[in-house]
Amino acid sequence: VDLTQESQTIHDLYELRDEDIGPFGRQCLLARRFVERGVRFVQIFCGSENTSSKKIRPNWDSHEDIVRDHGYWGRILDTGVHALLSDLKSRGLLESTLVICTSEFGRQPFMQGQQKGRDHNPGAFTAWMAGGGIRGGTSYGSSDESGFKAAENPCYSYDLHATALHLLGLD
Repeated sequence: VDLTQESQTIHDLYELRDEDIGPFGRQCLLARRFVERGVRFVQIFCGSENTSSKKIRPNWDSHEDIVRDHGYWGRILDTGVHALLSDLKSRGLLESTLVICTSEFGRQPFMQGQQKGRDHNPGAFTAWMAGGGIRGGTSYGSSDESGFKAAENPCYSYDLHATALHLLGLD
């Protein structure tokens, strides 16, 4: 986990010096390094606190203010994932590495009470996959007009699992 061996270009790509992005960027970089060394399953989490900082960060769970919270964490997730996918691709590892980004639930399409947050919504959520045999640019399914529930080609957790297992060569 000694990242001093990485070039300044890689440090910049993952924005390791950024107080907000750096902790997740470090997780993404470590994930790439584990994959490079043959680790077969790596899980990382976006939304954790940086214990080395006293800075109060928005709540990843978004019950209070979804614009603030997702605005903050979205930038971090976007930067780290872009770096990871770009890095894997440049090293020829993306085609043999399945990357899955998902959550355990979506968000209600309406505000929660008097607050600016949104409650959990198991009826509609987004997941995406890249690399590992996934055909890029493919979209499957959609929600109803308000985003409350799946409307077209609904998929369930077991569908996502079956797709991942198939791509990994398991029946």
